[in-house]
Amino acid sequence: MAGRIITIAQQKGGSGKTTLAAHLAVALALDSVRVALLDCDPQGSLGEWFEAREATLGEDGTGLDFRTASGWGARREARSLARDYDYVVIDTPPKSDIESRPAIEAASLVAVPVQPTPVDLWATQATLEMIAKEGTPSLLVINRALPRVALTQEIGEALLALGHPAAQTRLGNRVAFAASMGEGLTIQETAPGSKGALEVAALAAEIHRIIGA
Repeated sequence: MAGRIITIAQQKGGSGKTTLAAHLAVALALDSVRVALLDCDPQGSLGEWFEAREATLGEDGTGLDFRTASGWGARREARSLARDYDYVVIDTPPKSDIESRPAIEAASLVAVPVQPTPVDLWATQATLEMIAKEGTPSLLVINRALPRVALTQEIGEALLALGHPAAQTRLGNRVAFAASMGEGLTIQETAPGSKGALEVAALAAEIHRIIGA
């Protein structure tokens, strides 16, 4: 059976797509499954992170495979990787439905990171409409959530009102997420056992239950 393809998509920039893609890929790999990353964002932030990872861990120690693709080539590359890997995690560019659509079409699940602000909620509408046109399952992921803040709860309830599934796991607004990325690592590797690391592990497990390969 072919592996599962998880596409990270959000048309609004600054939602934390690349950080989510990297953390989710590593979390799955730490669970002893084969994982490949596919960077479809011309900005190449995920590629820079992977190069830093190779510098930190060595080319043979990353625990991941990494490829790049653009446009319609993303669909072909993702499906090719899915023949050899249990999971393929795709990072897509913001503000470009033309570039993102092939990666969404190929996906087993589209994870949509959403920061708990009204602006992010409004921006998510367009992303969900694009996903719906492709008929691909989606999962909203609240990212950079502040604990015990009423707005976060209100946005969570508003997301549910959109009628799209939302992950039970929320990722907190933690400096350690970004700090770990600078080393080519993730919070599970730099701060194992921390609240952030447990959140990422829980999200990966939740997604695995939904589309487990």
